[in-house]
Amino acid sequence: MPFNLPPLPYSHDALEPLMDKMTVEIHHGKHHAAYVTNLNKALEQAPELASKTLEELLADYCAIVPEAIRTTVRNNGGGHFSHSLYWEIMAPNAGGKPVGKLAEEIQKTFGGFGAFKEKFSAAAMGRFGSGWAWLQLDRNRKLEITSTPLHDNPVNECKQALLVIDVWEHAYYLKYQNRRNEFVAAWWNLVNWKEVNRRYDAPSK
Repeated sequence: MPFNLPPLPYSHDALEPLMDKMTVEIHHGKHHAAYVTNLNKALEQAPELASKTLEELLADYCAIVPEAIRTTVRNNGGGHFSHSLYWEIMAPNAGGKPVGKLAEEIQKTFGGFGAFKEKFSAAAMGRFGSGWAWLQLDRNRKLEITSTPLHDNPVNECKQALLVIDVWEHAYYLKYQNRRNEFVAAWWNLVNWKEVNRRYDAPSK
């Protein structure tokens, strides 16, 4: 601690026209930054947690985080974790399909990339209200698609997040208004499969 807002791996306008510059500026510089600020402020009350990583806090928050700040740490720590991944798994001039072992596992688990994409999009569209859709590895390194409300995330269940889409309205409303379906369809053209593949191939923690 304190945790820091990671810089974007690209410029604010690099994801245009699929994701507009103003959305990226506000989303990263205001929303994500606020989660980091609020997380650090809460953890000032628990200096004994200073050596813990974000993942450790989120995985064991019921056991190690004092009750007085537990909800704040879960919500803002989750927001920090999810957004940090979200920015990294997008890139300009991206999209396409995964390759290598991840592509093989998607074929094995979901019956092909098209079926995977359909199921993942359905998870994003089916999340009522604010939340996220995820491709994750379970404890046996099997692929799963899920969605979570608010800032809940796979780390809360000791699972590994590979791919995520943010379906809070602030992620898309300036450009797409209430048309979440258009945002989800456009987002596939931003997915940085090189980074997702790297995460899949990396040894589990």
